Amino acid sequence: MSIFEYNGSALVAMVGKNCFAIASDRRLGVQLQTIATDFQRISKVHDRLFIGLSGLATDAQTLHQRLMFRHKLYQLREERDMKPETFASLVSALLYEKRFGPYFCQPVIAGLSDDDKPFICTTDSIGAKELAKDFVVAGTAGDSLYGACEAMFKPDMEPEELFETLSQALLASVDRDCLSGWGGHIYIVTPTEVKECTLKGRMD
Repeated sequence: MSIFEYNGSALVAMVGKNCFAIASDRRLGVQLQTIATDFQRISKVHDRLFIGLSGLATDAQTLHQRLMFRHKLYQLREERDMKPETFASLVSALLYEKRFGPYFCQPVIAGLSDDDKPFICTTDSIGAKELAKDFVVAGTAGDSLYGACEAMFKPDMEPEELFETLSQALLASVDRDCLSGWGGHIYIVTPTEVKECTLKGRMD
């Protein structure tokens, strides 16, 4: 078993019309044993920027703390929030710095730029960025998420339709992966508000 699959995870971000959604499952496991069913993989950097960390849970928590520290320093120095593109470069640089003993994480970054255009991006464990205009996925349920998102995605979705599409894609995908699941966590972000929802899924 790969170290990336040790805790199990499912992460996906998708863009809509001047909005985006980011979702994850809630299971924390040690291989096939479930440890917690309310694990938080997604965190808010600021109101228009979110990051989800899949992979080894301990590395994800360490990386999250380092990224928040760097972002707070940036806020103090620049007196403004970081743009999503800048934050993606920060994540990439931080991971590449540790390439000889990498964090076993695959981040998913989603944000709104100054002109309310959604930005989504993922990187591998050593910081190689992959930008997308529709959706990005990560985690052990990644393969089935690709299929579900490919089938359900439509351009320029409104927030309500985006929520429905992403919820269905996530719940359908984690049912096909025994290392992730136990419901989901989803954030819908528009220029004016952030909605946070908890999805109920199969509890087996």
